[in-house]
Amino acid sequence: MPLYIHQRKNWPDFVWNDNKLACVLGEVRYEQGKISGRMDSLGFSEKTETVLHTITQDITKSNEIEGEVLNTDQVRSSVARRLGLDVAGLVPSDRHVDGVVEMTLDAIQNYNQELTKDRLLGWQASLFPSGRSGMYQIITGNWRDNEKGPMQVVSGPIGKETVHFEAPEAARLDQEMDQFLLWFNSDIDIDPVLKSAIAHFWFVTIHPFDDGNGRIARTIADMQLARAEANSQRFYSMSAQIRQRRNEYYTVLEKTQKGTLDITDWLEWFLSCLKDALNVTNETLNSILQRVAFWDKNATVPLNERQRLLVTKMQEGFFGKLTTSKWAKIAKCSQDTAGRDIQDLIEKGILKKDGAGGRSTAYELIW
Repeated sequence: MPLYIHQRKNWPDFVWNDNKLACVLGEVRYEQGKISGRMDSLGFSEKTETVLHTITQDITKSNEIEGEVLNTDQVRSSVARRLGLDVAGLVPSDRHVDGVVEMTLDAIQNYNQELTKDRLLGWQASLFPSGRSGMYQIITGNWRDNEKGPMQVVSGPIGKETVHFEAPEAARLDQEMDQFLLWFNSDIDIDPVLKSAIAHFWFVTIHPFDDGNGRIARTIADMQLARAEANSQRFYSMSAQIRQRRNEYYTVLEKTQKGTLDITDWLEWFLSCLKDALNVTNETLNSILQRVAFWDKNATVPLNERQRLLVTKMQEGFFGKLTTSKWAKIAKCSQDTAGRDIQDLIEKGILKKDGAGGRSTAYELIW
């Protein structure tokens, strides 16, 4: 009896229960419409800030799912530069961050272009510009091979590993990927949101690369969601919700990959996660609108780079209450300079004291 779904006779002829999915799919479509309508009513600044926030969050959270923490400031700065945005607090970004950003923006902004082998190889190479994953040399610019044995997803200490999944043999990859890409680029009679969920599962099950399969699978899913909405601007982050439900994510993937060709449970979970992402966006928009209104109000107030950086961080709630010592550490300046920066913002009506005073004095924004 086959152990994995890709070993079954009719792979990859997936089936699912439309009746079981109808309710949550309808709710997802309703929420998509609400957010689309809300975004249409916003001005350029609000839309720009929302897109910047969403893409930054999507990139950082997708990498966190794989256990890799990217510098959020670098990601935000790289996204802003590639979108041509003039925003406060930009910092230099390293080539690894730039590569991840380039992959994500290519998928989203060029969603209507065909997904090809060359494009996928370019995405994977951008994730690993040095050709290494951590300490290990990996194959880039081609599918994986069998030199290191079968591709397995494992956990646990060396010698006591648990094998959660074993991917198709490397000899099958050209055929498997040709079939996947033909399907993905074809107009088929299937709801485009469901197609995103299927594409995610199908690609990550083939597991064609030495590394980066999960991140690329989620990027493909986002690309298909952009196709579903005919919109290159992202206003919600699927990866942020998957990150919150990471244990569920791996559990339902493993269960489906060891199951029959009926992938209803995976599709139901994906839609549930997408619905959560859409609901969170409504809350996020309120915060973003508040930030945009703040900068519009203070557009003519002269601020130095340290002040812009720290105000931006305060708006995003990165470090809780602000103190002089915290300002000095983050802005890489002296305590005296931090004190002068803060006093200047108080006089300009941007900050106010929060606390009893003295060495414990904290400051907060006047929104």
